[in-house]
Amino acid sequence: MIELFSDTKTKPTGAMREAMARAEVGDEAAFEDPTVNALCERVAALLGKEAAVFMPSGTMCNQAAIAVHCRPGDEIVCDRTSHIICYEGGGLAANAGANAYPIDGARGLFTADQVRAAVRMPMRHVPRQRLLAVEQTSNLGGGAVWPLAQLREVCAVAREHGMATHLDGARLMNAVVASGVSAAEQCASFDSAWIDFSKGLGAPVGGALAGSKAFITEAWRAKQRFGGAMRQAGIIAAAALYSLDHNVERLAEDHANAKRLAEGIEGLPGVVIDVAGVETNLVYFELTAKAKLDAPAFCDALKARGVRMGAMGPRLVRAVTHLDVDRAGIEKAIAESRAVLA
Repeated sequence: MIELFSDTKTKPTGAMREAMARAEVGDEAAFEDPTVNALCERVAALLGKEAAVFMPSGTMCNQAAIAVHCRPGDEIVCDRTSHIICYEGGGLAANAGANAYPIDGARGLFTADQVRAAVRMPMRHVPRQRLLAVEQTSNLGGGAVWPLAQLREVCAVAREHGMATHLDGARLMNAVVASGVSAAEQCASFDSAWIDFSKGLGAPVGGALAGSKAFITEAWRAKQRFGGAMRQAGIIAAAALYSLDHNVERLAEDHANAKRLAEGIEGLPGVVIDVAGVETNLVYFELTAKAKLDAPAFCDALKARGVRMGAMGPRLVRAVTHLDVDRAGIEKAIAESRAVLA
């Protein structure tokens, strides 16, 4: 199976498994796991923050950060397509009692003027706007990369109005490789930020949330509340460390493969795709009536031919490149897409 459903489908390599097997371990909840401690120090330095905490998932990173920044009834300003709204099981409300103010950005990227327009009048009838959240890269925006200047501008407006700032860095390292702007520079305007290890970096599990020492102390409280204490977690932290050592620069290969896939399916019957908009490892395209198949039917037919993509709506399809799909796999995906649509 050519697995293009998601970069979460990556599997640890033999070398990564060896690193996991050799890992020194201890009780991470008591700060006694040397491998987890090393990972947290590494991530804090990478993101330019004072401290970091290892979490079982990126969703927990987001939810813990929101729980620290917000109180019940507070509001988060973010894009309407953001992961915290669309794909975290209503966690904003369930875990933090928070409200969302969705902005209609361009491919998930909103502007400073849009943030200004979202600011509420200070009165008791409206929610307190406590947090601005940004997703880098924007998933439903097709892997769009926020420019550094735009990150700084939206955060500046948020600070003018008393909001904290949070960066959802699920694919932050893809943005780093695509833009050439360091993770620390991209995170500098944010009070909290995190990176994921289980997507393009190829580790089996985990993310790490970073911020000030005081923030991370409170994030640990949220982690404990959510059941996130992992004990001898050095085994999986070793995989995360390996991914940072070996799998960051190679993300450029995924980006090149995504571009090739987009170019290969452009022009197929009923396919509408913005090839120029493919900046990282996410490829979105729509199927018109000319395709004679809707997105679920197309994906089912493609899967039967050994290629898996994801239906994101009645007509919208997503394909995600990663380290387990090489150029030959991309060419097969193009050929089978052509066969299905023919």
